[in-house]
Amino acid sequence: MPPSPVRVTEAREHNVRRTLTLPGSVEALNTSTIASTVDGLVVEFAAREGLRVKAGDKLAQIRSTTLELRLEALRASHKEARARLKLAESNLARAKELFDAQVVSRQQYDDAQSEFTAWQGRVESLQADIARFEDELDRCLIRAPFDGVVVRERTEVGQWLAVGAPVAEVQSLHMVEIRVDVPERYFPDLRLGATVNVSFESLPGFRAQGRLIAIVPRADPQARTFPIKVRVSNESGRIGVGMLAQVAFPAGETYRATVVPKDAVVRRGPRDIVFRLNGDNTVEEVAVETGTGVGVWVEVRGGVRPGDKVVTRGNERLQPGQSVVPSPIQYERPS
Repeated sequence: MPPSPVRVTEAREHNVRRTLTLPGSVEALNTSTIASTVDGLVVEFAAREGLRVKAGDKLAQIRSTTLELRLEALRASHKEARARLKLAESNLARAKELFDAQVVSRQQYDDAQSEFTAWQGRVESLQADIARFEDELDRCLIRAPFDGVVVRERTEVGQWLAVGAPVAEVQSLHMVEIRVDVPERYFPDLRLGATVNVSFESLPGFRAQGRLIAIVPRADPQARTFPIKVRVSNESGRIGVGMLAQVAFPAGETYRATVVPKDAVVRRGPRDIVFRLNGDNTVEEVAVETGTGVGVWVEVRGGVRPGDKVVTRGNERLQPGQSVVPSPIQYERPS
């Protein structure tokens, strides 16, 4: 067999920290059942299941014709009342001048003052009524309270809604939380704010980083596990609520270990192996046991030592003792 071209990288010694991998379940950051705050008939319904919405987007429209007519009448009355108030103000000013000149009686001046005060109160009352009806009219348009996805429809066009009746359920999914139950023996190793690595059974090859945001110091009395929450960005929308996740936490003290690029590890049946380059440009197969990942590197335990050159490209079809043409390839240093 002619020599095969391969890429090689030196194994390194590096400080690593053991990781603990536990299953968890994905939960929505926010879940809200949007309700109607007015009585009325649904004349438009846009909140279909699966619809992605932004804060303020229309979910449903309640019939508002009656409110609009009432509001129009109130505005007309308010316009008339302001005109009456302006006239009463002029009459009061004139009555004050005549009263000071002792041309009109005190009773006539008090009547002008009372007329002005009455119309002033009427204008203020109508302004309050207009503001109330404007608010009610605005609430006939039911909006999304935050960015998210409609996960359940709770009404339909033609349905009468009472105050508090549900319209739709919306979940915020730009960020998700993963609930993990941690066994009691690992509880002392948890650190709030720690960075964790997350994978998902239903998303092969997809990896995400999260942050430990909550540690509940109260164990389940039966399982003796402590609930914690990890927050993960979900801008791509690939992570769904209810998915099963695998969460890897740093646990224990750091220690020195041999690490190689993850590309160097080849799965052969039930074993993980690494092809090590010999001085005569042949390769030998070395069985290893993988441990903690460090970026694009991974801890290996077995016959590989720091400084050994291992094959990281072209190793899928190599056989023990095969001649190769090696060339170096650099990987980002483990951190």
